[in-house]
Amino acid sequence: MRGVLYLFIATLLAAMGWIASKVVVQSMAGEMFIASRFILASLILVPFCYKSLLKLSAKQVLSACGVGVFLGLALQVWIYAVSISDGLSEGAFIMSLAMIIAPLTAWLLFQVKPNRAFWIALPVSVSGMMLMSLTNGWKMEPSQLLFLLASALLSVHFVMNKRISGNLKPLVSICLQLFVVGLVGLLYTLYTEPDAVQFSNQLLVWFVLSTVIATSVRYLLQTMGQYKVSMETAALLMILEPIWTLLLSISVLGENLEPQKLLGGGVIFLSLIIYIKLSRRYAKAELAKMELAQSA
Repeated sequence: MRGVLYLFIATLLAAMGWIASKVVVQSMAGEMFIASRFILASLILVPFCYKSLLKLSAKQVLSACGVGVFLGLALQVWIYAVSISDGLSEGAFIMSLAMIIAPLTAWLLFQVKPNRAFWIALPVSVSGMMLMSLTNGWKMEPSQLLFLLASALLSVHFVMNKRISGNLKPLVSICLQLFVVGLVGLLYTLYTEPDAVQFSNQLLVWFVLSTVIATSVRYLLQTMGQYKVSMETAALLMILEPIWTLLLSISVLGENLEPQKLLGGGVIFLSLIIYIKLSRRYAKAELAKMELAQSA
């Protein structure tokens, strides 16, 4: 039960991160925000895992950092989409498609064929995407295309992260990856030379909330929660993030969501539930077949 509570709170904090990010990028360049936010967030996590960090081999460090690069690229695209988007909730729903895109990514990169659940959920998610994005005819907004690109990059991170998960403790891996995300942002900041930051009390408050609460604490709770519950339960809980983002963006930012986009978000949410539920059912059936074959 404690693991479920940890993940539930983590989804709320993740949604808070969307709101904080939208407020911060109005006064600070997105790449500078990503750089400072994630480097500081990783340093906050160091006291919880520094002993394990010191025991890592060079190969383990490189593998975690390499995976972190994909997360860094995904978040660079994401923060730019946030800065130009009029609606955060639709972005959150589009980003949640990373879970559906991941099996296709694994197929393309490592020839791991998706299960039947993927092929059933895919047309449902595409229908939701069309409902959400094609309100003005057959034309997607730039922010929607960027959110979709960020989701695809995030799916690469999911797939690569899973391949190294057996060799690293989750918190150690997250700490290294967050630091690399910050470095990617720092390199991009040096390349673009963004405008000066417009400091204010509001900026400081939202930056602290984003860095400490929505990043460090969120990932710490998410890691502890995923350790205590099954993968299926964790996945079901984590898809609450776009729902909380929708509610917060309406209440805090005053976002107005068109009925068609709201319906599209609901269809995407449904596709994720279908995928998770059917994947679990097919995995159990496959395990039963294997056990039956071994006993025969």
